[in-house]
Amino acid sequence: GTVSVLFWYVGLIPDLAVLRDRFFAAGNRVRATLYGLFAMGWRGSNRHWSNYEMAYLILAGISTPLVLSVHTIVSFDFAVSLLPGWHTTIFPPYFVAGAIFSGFGMVLTLMLPLRAVYKLEDLITQYHIDCMCKVTLATGTIVGYAYGMEFFIAWYSGVEAEQYAFINRATGPYWWAYWSMMTCNVISPQLFWFKKIRTSIVATFLLSLVVNIGMWFERFVIIVTSLHRDYLP
Repeated sequence: GTVSVLFWYVGLIPDLAVLRDRFFAAGNRVRATLYGLFAMGWRGSNRHWSNYEMAYLILAGISTPLVLSVHTIVSFDFAVSLLPGWHTTIFPPYFVAGAIFSGFGMVLTLMLPLRAVYKLEDLITQYHIDCMCKVTLATGTIVGYAYGMEFFIAWYSGVEAEQYAFINRATGPYWWAYWSMMTCNVISPQLFWFKKIRTSIVATFLLSLVVNIGMWFERFVIIVTSLHRDYLP
């Protein structure tokens, strides 16, 4: 949380300085003083920009391993239990890939409308969107591999309860949730192989919504379908 807040705040410093200067020019000393306090004396000098970029780089470097550690630990909450459907060693990399996958989907969902409303096409270019679509495709494929590997390990383990848990996911009362998850998270991102889709803002936005829906279904499938039937004789 601390790193996220600092990362967000450091990025705002040049903008806070602009607001400070505009309120000062408008004669609003109270607001100018308030924004000046948060701008921390920013003047846009070469030294300021150099320190700013270094601080941003360090925070980005800290944030990257945090993504790995946070989602790995969250996955351990499930994986260290003995419940069939949760007790699997693929959860750590699978959760990390899923976090990046859903994160990029959510950023696209929020960014594309804001880009259009605030006319940010020169700042957020088609190249940026294309790269985000490729990352979504790659992480969606990793998540699909994890789904398949779960079934393989359940079969390979020879544990009847484990095998039943996964067959029940795909064919039991909640089959609709499982196949919705597969369609949204594995099949739909494959459309990003086509450049025509990646360069279409509308198609990219709709697919990002599908990713968000699919990741909600993933949480539902992991928790509900593993718990809704027990293994008492």
